[in-house]
Amino acid sequence: MLVITRKTGESIVVSDNIEISILEVVGDKVKLGINAPREIKIIRSELKIAKETNEQSAEASNAGLRQLLNKGKQEENKDGNK
Repeated sequence: MLVITRKTGESIVVSDNIEISILEVVGDKVKLGINAPREIKIIRSELKIAKETNEQSAEASNAGLRQLLNKGKQEENKDGNK
């Protein structure tokens, strides 16, 4: 990880086409401005984590639903064979 210090109004450039500027620092909060091509996807890390958690939960729910459906089919087959 690269760690640098910047002041309000200063910026850094990433890969020739992404510029991150320090717009404001108030207390423990920093306001950033990011100038990048539209095709570059930029999201807050907490949103990425939340999305991954939601996808994992949905996957687990789907797996549980499949198990219930399979169990129900097995019970139907048992009842049908009697």
